[in-house]
Amino acid sequence: MRWLETLSSEDTDAVGGKNSSLGEMIQNLDRAGVRVPGGFATTSEAYRAFLSANGLDDRIRELLDGLDANGDELARVGAAIRDEFAKAEFPDDTADAIREAYAELSRRYDTDDVDVAVRSSATAEDLPDASFAGQQDTYLNITGVDDLLRACKDCYASVFTDRAISYRTEQGYDHLELALSVGVQKMVRSDSGSAGVMFTLDSDTGFPDTIVINAAWGLGENVVGGEVTPDQYTVYKPFLENESLVPIIEKTVGAKEKKLVYASDPDSAEPTENVDTTAEERAAVVLGDDEILQLARWGVTIEKHYDRPMDVEWARDGRSGELFVVQARPETVQSNAGAGTLQTYSLDETGEVVVQGLAIGQAVAAGQVQRIGSADDIDQFEEGRVLVTEMTDPDWVPIMRKAAAIVTDRGGRTSHAAIVSRELGVPAIVGTQDATSVLDDGREVTISCVEGDEGYVYDGILSYSVEDLDLDNVPETRTRVMMNIGNPAAAMQWWRLPAHGIGLARVEYLVNNVIQAHPLALLHPDQVSDDDRARIEELTAGHASNEEYFVDQMARGIGVIAASQYPEPVVVRLSDFKTNEYAGLIGGTVFEPDEENPMLGWRGASRYYSDDYAEAFALECRALSRVRVDMGFTNVIVMVPFCRTPEEADRVLEVMASHGLERGRDELQVYVMAEIPSNILQADEFCDRFDGFSIGSNDLTQLTLGIGRDDDRLTHLFDERNPAVKKMISMLIETAHARDRYVGICGQGPSDHPELAEFLVEQGIDSISLNPDSVLTVIERVAEAEKR
Repeated sequence: MRWLETLSSEDTDAVGGKNSSLGEMIQNLDRAGVRVPGGFATTSEAYRAFLSANGLDDRIRELLDGLDANGDELARVGAAIRDEFAKAEFPDDTADAIREAYAELSRRYDTDDVDVAVRSSATAEDLPDASFAGQQDTYLNITGVDDLLRACKDCYASVFTDRAISYRTEQGYDHLELALSVGVQKMVRSDSGSAGVMFTLDSDTGFPDTIVINAAWGLGENVVGGEVTPDQYTVYKPFLENESLVPIIEKTVGAKEKKLVYASDPDSAEPTENVDTTAEERAAVVLGDDEILQLARWGVTIEKHYDRPMDVEWARDGRSGELFVVQARPETVQSNAGAGTLQTYSLDETGEVVVQGLAIGQAVAAGQVQRIGSADDIDQFEEGRVLVTEMTDPDWVPIMRKAAAIVTDRGGRTSHAAIVSRELGVPAIVGTQDATSVLDDGREVTISCVEGDEGYVYDGILSYSVEDLDLDNVPETRTRVMMNIGNPAAAMQWWRLPAHGIGLARVEYLVNNVIQAHPLALLHPDQVSDDDRARIEELTAGHASNEEYFVDQMARGIGVIAASQYPEPVVVRLSDFKTNEYAGLIGGTVFEPDEENPMLGWRGASRYYSDDYAEAFALECRALSRVRVDMGFTNVIVMVPFCRTPEEADRVLEVMASHGLERGRDELQVYVMAEIPSNILQADEFCDRFDGFSIGSNDLTQLTLGIGRDDDRLTHLFDERNPAVKKMISMLIETAHARDRYVGICGQGPSDHPELAEFLVEQGIDSISLNPDSVLTVIERVAEAEKR
């Protein structure tokens, strides 16, 4: 028997990966403030003595001989081996040692029978190159020595669950080379508090500078097992050392449908039970900002100690309010992914969305649906089908590897379904709520996990493309090649690209897809229809006010985009919806005029100082100020779109300054879009007011040539290479550079037309910003042009 505080990472052979890791943290991280509950561990020698004393070695080898772990015999053989364990007994010296250690642990916590968690810790578990997480069993709220001995034996038997046999076979581990230690640890009373999982990197994209935390009410097994859709919080790691910052870039409230608590009946056969959460619990955020940041700092401490990304389970005691770490293991998917290539999927067509949830895996797959209701029916699953079920647990691994894709009703990004899907390279959509009731057996569907955080199940088999991008040997260029981004999830998806910042971050995506409501409708809900007011109340539930809802959602979205590139510059364009587009937002028709030509109407800069919109623009300014000042992303540059005159620029800059966005203060740079001929013809005067220009080639071409690019009869005239447009660009670059001002261009022209990219390089453009999938192509073209 070994006490946890005497263990270290050197003791994996004796007490397994999980228990040695707990001891390592108690010994080395306690002084850094990381709290780990105390306890003890049985040894691998005790496990082998148990097998020997009961003659199990030969019997197990006999039963496993010739077994196809993916065949029909797996369930029968697994059950037979576990039955042998049930009939076996602990040797007297082992049983006595467990009794004595439990009595001592109870004395340490000043109680007769301390409540404990009993966890399996295998000697091949939690290794850097293979995660055995969840392959053996855990038992919570165990009290009394008889129940403890029974739970320890059950842990031994769980070495030979069907899922564990299958997993070890797949990973190439000898079943009898592995040994099991049992960890007995004081329970954290998260049954009346909360618990969850923390990854010290983005487990979907591999982005290394974020901490991702999932949280739900009650004991943590519901989060790990995917029984609930938890809250999710994302924190930017590099800013955690500065305690004046609050770098929480995502805070999503999950459904948290139920919670696992101690059984209400003390005589119950099961020590825990699931109960439905209240409406208030489902709507509430599980952790406060201070708790999120404390956990994140612990995550950084743990990651630094182990010198690798980690998968951490945590719990918050509902009685004391204290946070604890109850497990820490190496992250094994993204950590082992190759960095030299980036495989990208894209849909070639679209269709009807029938189900949606959280996207796992950044891939596309298609096939026929097969619903499986329970692990008892997994032998019926047909390889290559789309597995649809309420949730998965480790028993499902044998068929998960056979699935084209996986769709679940429940679960979050750190649930079993999500973790195993990533490890197997199978795309998954989790937490859909209704997939099992909507998707019928045999229905043909396409699973898309490449459209941001949300994953979509489309009706029918859609065409899609797969491309492998080579990230090695990308040439360096003097001209900065940047990305255009609207969706924060896309910014994280493309973080590996060798782009030098984001030249155009569009906030319209956030307003349209996340906030959804017209900002004036949020400020004046009494002026909108009853239906729209009800939708606004639903959207803003859980926020302190409608205004805070807007500011919070926009700030966090921009924060994710800024984090993906920090410290490279991220140019955020202020909102540039046209009136017809604003009217399409919830409650928008009440506040928008009906214009004949919205393209040339009340848009861009003209809205920001208007009495009819200024209070809405103030929310946008507050969001940007929060990103720069509170979160710390000083790489954000603000850009003013469709600014018609220098005098209009003065009015906009004055309004921005009144809301904390003063040009030059805290190194804030402000750019202007060069998309109107007046921006070029009066460039010298605009240079007096702005730090740089970004050429909006689409609008500039339209307004220079007098063409509506969406008019089918005029499309043959729309050409960014037109001599008049090129002359405009040349004039701007010459004037701006004479005044030491930055000039970039954001648009697909340099990707579509190689000669335009060469022209821009010849003119000395400072940056070219375009869609992510064009970045590598344009880098090559720019490098060639620079050579010439």
